[in-house]
Amino acid sequence: MLSIVVTPIGNLGDITYRAVETLKNADFVYCEDTRHTAILFARYGITTPVRIYEKFGEARSSESIIRELKAGKNIALVSDAGTPLVSDPGRVLTEALIKEGLEFTVVGSGCAAISALVLSGMDSSAFCFVGFLPDKNADRKRMIDRFRDLKATLIFYVAPHDLVKTVGYLASELGDRRAALVREISKLHEECVRFVLTELPEDITVKGEMVLVVEGASGNSTLCDLTVEEHFDSYIRRGMDEKEAMKAVAKDRGVSKSEIYSKLKCK
Repeated sequence: MLSIVVTPIGNLGDITYRAVETLKNADFVYCEDTRHTAILFARYGITTPVRIYEKFGEARSSESIIRELKAGKNIALVSDAGTPLVSDPGRVLTEALIKEGLEFTVVGSGCAAISALVLSGMDSSAFCFVGFLPDKNADRKRMIDRFRDLKATLIFYVAPHDLVKTVGYLASELGDRRAALVREISKLHEECVRFVLTELPEDITVKGEMVLVVEGASGNSTLCDLTVEEHFDSYIRRGMDEKEAMKAVAKDRGVSKSEIYSKLKCK
């Protein structure tokens, strides 16, 4: 298996015991700069062979890593500091692993949101932590409206008893977006289930600590690409009354409510 290992961003004493053990027990460690990684290895007596995995050679290195994983090797990936994939190389590799059906895990992170983002395989170049959705419908609607058109991966915390309701609500608001439910991070039963919001698997395990990662808005299609009538109807389907829907359409298109009213009245 591949272990994506989080390393200290400054003080070398910040690394976890499990991260050190993982690096010691790996057959190979792939890193951005062997000179930089050598400093960490010297501090903890790690003698594992290292290989280069840097941004401009990701595709080639990923092919080698996949061959080694299929041969039963244990591989670790580190960046110069911090979490691989987050402004560091690694995304090409995780995409290839998902395509090949090979598992990977994150070691050493103290943040569920970041771990889930890496495990999800979603775009990690830009992301936004949303947290738990509010209980009240009006508050929930206001929150999701803030992030609806954001072209960045969205990260939600979800309680097990709210999973079905939360996914259903996000499906109604955000549509057919890709999503990943990551549960029990770093524990024995760690799991990442990838699906689309409108098709939550019926056999999904609903227990443990959960993080829901959802892809951001597409840059190829927006509500403003629709006709005014279609744009208006999309808000009506989301539960708005006619007055709210007209106001939302006018705001999206940067025109007055009277102009939207005039066009809708003529249909």
